[in-house]
Amino acid sequence: MAKVESFQLDHTKVKAPYVRIAGTEKNEKGSTIQKYDLRLLQPNVDALPTAAVHTLEHLLATYLRDELEGIIDISPMGCRTGFYLIIWDEHNPADVAAALTKVLNKVLETEHVPAVSALECGNYKDHSLFSAQEYARIVLEAGISDDPFRS
Repeated sequence: MAKVESFQLDHTKVKAPYVRIAGTEKNEKGSTIQKYDLRLLQPNVDALPTAAVHTLEHLLATYLRDELEGIIDISPMGCRTGFYLIIWDEHNPADVAAALTKVLNKVLETEHVPAVSALECGNYKDHSLFSAQEYARIVLEAGISDDPFRS
């Protein structure tokens, strides 16, 4: 049976919020892709409500691309404690944490969520800018570490 990296992580030992490299893949042509764990909330203690995670997904997908080059995808975790970031080339976790901090500060100032019409979004009615901003505030107040095992 295949091993899934995130299932190998001891979720009882990590200290959110943090940014962590969850994997680096290189192909035979030399291209590199990294997967990052952008953990906003402590696993098994808290979870983002669906409207907040959905709105944060839209905002992170837009704003993080302004801060980091080569983003392929930003996807919410099924456990709703954070997001996965897939990005070309190798990046430094401290730089990704700084970009995430900058973006969450932008979320606090945002008045408009991009792509929330029936044409642009598969569940356009399930958004909450208020909740997204409240959770962004919580994460920023706690501070984002680039080490998942220290706060």
